[in-house]
Amino acid sequence: MEFLKAFIVGGIICVIGQIIMDTTKLTPAHVLVLFVTTGVLLTAIGIYEPIVNFAGAGATVPLPGFGYALGKGVIEAVQKDGIIGAFTGGITATAGGVAAAIFFGYIMALIFDPKTKQ
Repeated sequence: MEFLKAFIVGGIICVIGQIIMDTTKLTPAHVLVLFVTTGVLLTAIGIYEPIVNFAGAGATVPLPGFGYALGKGVIEAVQKDGIIGAFTGGITATAGGVAAAIFFGYIMALIFDPKTKQ
């Protein structure tokens, strides 16, 4: 049942992104920023946590999940370290994911021959 919930919620997030790209003039980069920012805002007002508790990876893997990780990291760091946590919490909470993306992107660039689109 967990897989079904994750699939449905993750699919809904992806469908929303596709609808936004198909019906507006926003580029994928705009949608990326919109989704990450939405994840942070929904975390800040307490809406995204119940979605994560319900859907698990279906809510944490898509782009709003990165915003959720940033927001949650900031909230926890502010509670622990005060105002300085507003600047350090998001970076600390997402450092592993960013490092993995850089590492695996580098490995793929070594294995394959990256080219720009023409």
